[in-house]
Amino acid sequence: GPHQLPCDILPNDPTPVCEWKDPEMLRDLLDLELGDSSEPHEKLLQLCRDVARFSVKTNHPRFFNQLFAGLDHHALVGRFLSDSLNTSQYTYEVGPVFVLMEEVVLTKLRAVIGWNSGDGIFCPGGSISTMYAMNLARYRAFPEVKVRGLWSLPRLALFTSQECHYSVKKSACFLGIGLENVQLVDGIFPFMVSATSGSTVFGAFDPLDEIADVCQKYQLWFHVDAAWGGSVLLSKKHRHLMTGIDRADSVAWNPHKMMMAGLQCSAFLLKDTSNLLKLCHSANATYLFQQDKFYDISYDTGDKSIQCGRKVDCLKLWLMWKARGTRGMEERVDRAFAYTRYLMDEMKKREGFQLLLEPQFVNICFWYIPPSLRGQQGQEGYEEKLSKVAPIVKERMIKKGSMMVSYQPRGSQVNFFRMVVINPQITREDLDFFLDEIESLASDL
Repeated sequence: GPHQLPCDILPNDPTPVCEWKDPEMLRDLLDLELGDSSEPHEKLLQLCRDVARFSVKTNHPRFFNQLFAGLDHHALVGRFLSDSLNTSQYTYEVGPVFVLMEEVVLTKLRAVIGWNSGDGIFCPGGSISTMYAMNLARYRAFPEVKVRGLWSLPRLALFTSQECHYSVKKSACFLGIGLENVQLVDGIFPFMVSATSGSTVFGAFDPLDEIADVCQKYQLWFHVDAAWGGSVLLSKKHRHLMTGIDRADSVAWNPHKMMMAGLQCSAFLLKDTSNLLKLCHSANATYLFQQDKFYDISYDTGDKSIQCGRKVDCLKLWLMWKARGTRGMEERVDRAFAYTRYLMDEMKKREGFQLLLEPQFVNICFWYIPPSLRGQQGQEGYEEKLSKVAPIVKERMIKKGSMMVSYQPRGSQVNFFRMVVINPQITREDLDFFLDEIESLASDL
């Protein structure tokens, strides 16, 4: 209709999830080169249409490919508004509304965890939240690192699980701790444990209470990467998956995932009340953080960040929460769990769908075994043939544009699909379509 946004997908919409083109062909179709003279208005409009046409429709109800999907219109308006206002989040003088708003939103997220005080900041993605946690944990154990650097430290180690997000390894590299020390090694100084609430592939939750006991005993920093799973805390029915979260020192939680705030919205939350975030990261730039300003300079929060300029990420989440209320956010989480259960039950009624494990969350990991391979399990060559099914089905669905779902191998397990059910616009018809389409795309394999 006349008021339809280019990002709006309507129910039963024939719009494809994607319109696949090889890079060379896409480069030819899009006029990407930048020239000396200006382009006419009509041409610019056409370019915008082309950008939308050839981009993946992540808000399509049949986009199941990532840990973000769907569209919340209130959050989208928040994104339009923050981009229009184009300010940075570092000082009260240049971002007064957003400094106050960020504190309210972070306080609310901490309250959901179970903390009545603390600190926090919005980061450009969950990986940076992990890096913040590691940097703060090291600084708490060895504050001299800020001035004297790595030369002043013993060899450090941190513990995490097999299913942790790869950002734990990346952060260890970036901070000079080293990949070899992301494990248990004798003779080195452990300083941190990073647990996972909602692992990327399986949606698994570590037992937080048990880990907290160990951290307490040995005085280790306890970080919880809940970038994916944190939203279960909004649900009275499902928050038991994160029992013990209030005992963490820090938590990463990405509202751009299950809560639908839109990319990107990643909160890093701290129990600490000693201003550790600022002590660890501050550089006291005199041209930004003048000490003799006419207002209370505790509202200049920018020195808590490793960035200088920082995008406003709180408005989209704040506006969506205002519009839906905490109950509305809870319903969104509960609905995703209910639809996951529906899909799993339907899957079990059909031949060929084999679950790797019963899901704890909204990730469903499964193999599709085409008719030609059924009953051959354990025979020579079976695993190799099965490993080829997912990549072929994925290629076919993308070239057709019918839907998108991810696949991966894991350890000794050959390629399997990871289905994620989070888009609030998903209907049972979409999930039935998903199963039919997998069967149809693999029928001749």
